[in-house]
Amino acid sequence: MSVIELYDTTLRDGAQFQGINLSVTDKLAITQKLDELGIHYIEGGWPGSNPTDAEFFRQVKRLELTKSVIVAFGSTRKANVNVEEDSNIRALVDAGTPVVTLVGKSWDLHVEEILETSLEENLSMVFDSISYLREKGIKVFFDAEHYFDGFKSNHEYAQQVVNVAAKAGAACIILCDTNGGSLPIYISEVFSKTAADVRIPLGIHTHNDSDTAVAGAIAAIELGASQVQGTINGYGERCGNANLVSIIANLKLKLGVDCISDDQLRSLKEVSRYVAQITNMPPYPSQPFVGDSAFTHKGGIHVQAVSKVENSYQHITPGTVGNDKTIVVSELAGRSNLRYKIEELGLEIKTDNEYLKELLESVKTQESRGFQFEGADASFELLVRRAQSNYVPAFKLVDFTALVEARGRESLRDHIKSQVMLKVNVGGETMLTASDGNGPVNALDNALRKALLGFYPILSSLTLVDYKVRVVDLGKGTEAIVRVFIDSTDGEHSWTTVGASTNIIEASWMALADSYEYDLLHRNGPAM
Repeated sequence: MSVIELYDTTLRDGAQFQGINLSVTDKLAITQKLDELGIHYIEGGWPGSNPTDAEFFRQVKRLELTKSVIVAFGSTRKANVNVEEDSNIRALVDAGTPVVTLVGKSWDLHVEEILETSLEENLSMVFDSISYLREKGIKVFFDAEHYFDGFKSNHEYAQQVVNVAAKAGAACIILCDTNGGSLPIYISEVFSKTAADVRIPLGIHTHNDSDTAVAGAIAAIELGASQVQGTINGYGERCGNANLVSIIANLKLKLGVDCISDDQLRSLKEVSRYVAQITNMPPYPSQPFVGDSAFTHKGGIHVQAVSKVENSYQHITPGTVGNDKTIVVSELAGRSNLRYKIEELGLEIKTDNEYLKELLESVKTQESRGFQFEGADASFELLVRRAQSNYVPAFKLVDFTALVEARGRESLRDHIKSQVMLKVNVGGETMLTASDGNGPVNALDNALRKALLGFYPILSSLTLVDYKVRVVDLGKGTEAIVRVFIDSTDGEHSWTTVGASTNIIEASWMALADSYEYDLLHRNGPAM
């Protein structure tokens, strides 16, 4: 297979994803990261459409890119307008990029009903625009928009459009499944027929409305596409574009295409997370290759197998794309899960079959009550330690009382008061304290901290950074079990604990107390 050019359109097509709004600084940062990844072409945006893109093209010239070529994007000239006078074409020239991607209509429906012009005029728009830019010394890629729908509607005209683009001097013609409705088998059929008729390189641009964008792109590549377009994490209009992260991994690891180096491939997860962070989009756990769940094993049979032979339930080695294998503990776990997790946590605990059997029953019992340990390693470790007969916790709850008082009916936020009275035992000494807070959980936290600081001053650096509540059994209304997750940090390390109960205060206490106990365990050592 010949060299495949990687063309990234995150800064333009990806930015059209709902919820993404990129500043010039954001776009420059992503550009730098894509260059480090080894992307051949980076589509910076549409210089004639908005001030942000225009400013990006001015500033991007300052970047010292080592691999990537910056591309400006725009449409063919308007109908019945001289190409020299078209404002969009002028903006593309002024952008000063060595490459321009022009998008033009290849579906007769769009030509006649959207542009409201003739089929002949559209052909002239394509030819004139490409020819003019070529005369300016600019390399031109032509995006044949809606090509696969156009081919179905009027294949002779769709092919005529790409032939005119080739005649005008386009360096590559990209066949676009703009609506994302074409299945891979149809993309293969149309691509083959077009390749037999057009004698210049062809590329592929797919959208994910049928959840087959990556598969469609790969199908075209296998038939000779020399350029593939996509976005990092598949961001894009509606259901998104072809995920360039998955395409790169498949090219390198499945098709043997050396599109980037092995070192660059190992940065794939890092790049995915970097772009997600800048776009302020949450990472998708199940994203192939780079998601946190991509190599996560939960079922006991799976864990037992990968513990012996990793590729028994893994299609690649996770480290090749910068990811890791993860074993989780749940009600679906077997003894292999528990043994692996205990070893992973570095716990020096004898894991004989009888102990693991009892621990497994405890996990299943707890999860049937609403607990979930796969996202709360700290609580799982405490569960393991508490199963040891010689484990002594740093403190024990004797009792607590939580009071919530509302005064008045206007602006309850200003009139609701929360107070907790709490009694804990530390090393045989009982401490009674009380504290208020902006809610019962905050009051609990304040009271527990006040009670323990005299014994454990190190807790002054403990911070609770996140508090999440989930209703487990939705059908029971206010009687439902609630699950509480608390994320904590000591400034250097972070951990998550969990609690579950039909009483949200009790569930919160469980997660809160686990957070304190875990912190003391790891900074003071287990009391055994």
